[in-house]
Amino acid sequence: MAKKSEDEGKSCPIARSINIFGGKWKPEAIYFINLGPKRFNELRRLIPDVSQRMLTQQLRELERDGIIDRKQYLQIPPKVVYSMTELGKTLIPIFKELEEWTTKNNNKIQKSRTSYDKKNT
Repeated sequence: MAKKSEDEGKSCPIARSINIFGGKWKPEAIYFINLGPKRFNELRRLIPDVSQRMLTQQLRELERDGIIDRKQYLQIPPKVVYSMTELGKTLIPIFKELEEWTTKNNNKIQKSRTSYDKKNT
């Protein structure tokens, strides 16, 4: 029996998309890798709050989905470099749109949060 895809059963295409690049650390990893190929420890320094285990998991998921490429060099000490794939690069305009939307609406969001918090405390 074939293994079911994580996306099977999700009727919302946005949920399927978010499953690919969503996750607490995936957007940051994509952002930094898009600036240029990065080694694992570079990413750990750039994303200081992520644990080694979680970063490894998120990178593996991005690699599995074809968003990033992992190249291992056979040398001492071992060297692994992550870079964006052509598929991954197609996400960048979407991320830029999200950034623009956030910048444009940040004040409205903050006012809404403040108003909500006042009503619910």
